[in-house]
Formats: sequence, C-alpha cells, structure tokens
Amino acid sequence: MKELNKFGAFAAFYMAAAYLIGIIIFLVVLDYLNITDIDQKVTLLVEQRTMFFSTNLLMYVFFGVFLVVLSLALHERLSPAAPALTKVATTFGLIWAGSLIASGMISNAGIAPVAALHATDPEQAALTLITIETIATNGIGNGNGEILGGVWTLLISLAGLRTNKLHKALNFLGMFIGVVGIASVFPGLSDLAGLFGITQIIWFVGLGVTFLRAKE
Repeated sequence: MKELNKFGAFAAFYMAAAYLIGIIIFLVVLDYLNITDIDQKVTLLVEQRTMFFSTNLLMYVFFGVFLVVLSLALHERLSPAAPALTKVATTFGLIWAGSLIASGMISNAGIAPVAALHATDPEQAALTLITIETIATNGIGNGNGEILGGVWTLLISLAGLRTNKLHKALNFLGMFIGVVGIASVFPGLSDLAGLFGITQIIWFVGLGVTFLRAKE
C-alpha cells in the first residue's frame, strides 16, 4: 500500500505538471489557439514538429499512462468503504486514459504525413490536419468537452466524501471540477474545458500531497 501511495503521488504531480507545461506551450510559446487559419496551423506544425510531438507525448500519451496509475492508487484507497462507486469511477478513469493515449498517438502519427504533403500539396496537407484534429484532438482526445475526465473526477470526489479518505475541501473542489467538465460538452459551453484543466491542476497537487502524507 505504501508503494502504491508513492506511485499515486508521483502520478498526480506529473499530471499537474503536464497540464501546466502544456498550457504554457500551447497558449504562450506556440499561441496555437489564436491561429484560426488552417494553412498557418500546418506551417507551424511543420516548423515546430519536434515540439508538437513532445507536447503530445507529455499531455496525452504519458498523461494517460500516469492516469492509469493514479486511478488504481485511488481505487485501492477508496474501494474498501465505497466499492461500487469506486469501481465505476475507476472504469471511467481507465477509459479516459485510453482515449488520451490514443489521441496522442494518432496526432503524432499524423505529423510526418502532414509535413510531407505540405511540401508537395499544401491543400491536401491542410485537409489532413483538419481530419486529424477532428478525430484525434476534438473527438478521441475530448477536445470538444471533458465528459470522461469530468465524470471520473466527480465520482472520485463523491467516493472521497463517503469514505473520508480524501480531504473534504479537495472533494468539494473535485465535485466542482467534475460538473464543469461534464458541462463543457454542451453547445456554447466548450470554453469551460479550459477552466476544467486549470482547476484540475490544483486538484492533482492536492491528491499528490494526500498520497505523500498517507501512513498506510
């Protein structure tokens, strides 16, 4: 159990750091969200392909791997007092992890073909990037709403309240984050996904501290 607490703490801290670094890269370094022209997006992808590849690994592939670890650590901590609720929460956590890993792998697999097409057929390169973003980023990667992460966070927080194995303030924060994530799937509320990510950084740090302080 102590070993799993250490793994859980490391996973939670990694996920918080990955969110933070990813936000800085996409919003500040690449300014990707403010680029609306698809041809400019393709050019940026080609020029910064290594950064895009690395960021996809950081925010999606490795994030998903550590999400599996954190989900199992939370399951071990919460399941004795709330077995059914924790089992459902863990299932959503594993599904979310799988979708993130798949999203990152598909996005990275598409970088080389888009770059190659850009040199010979820019229009086809743009169409290919649109397809990849629609399927990998917005679809599988939950870019159009954080339903999986929202449900997982909400259920974990409800289980935490029931078992008293997580700090009450952390549970209330998690419930808020979960509701925000679920709400982000509705039309006109997709911008809430940003709030979901930022507040979840705090939640992950709180989980990491909780695991570090656990005595058993």
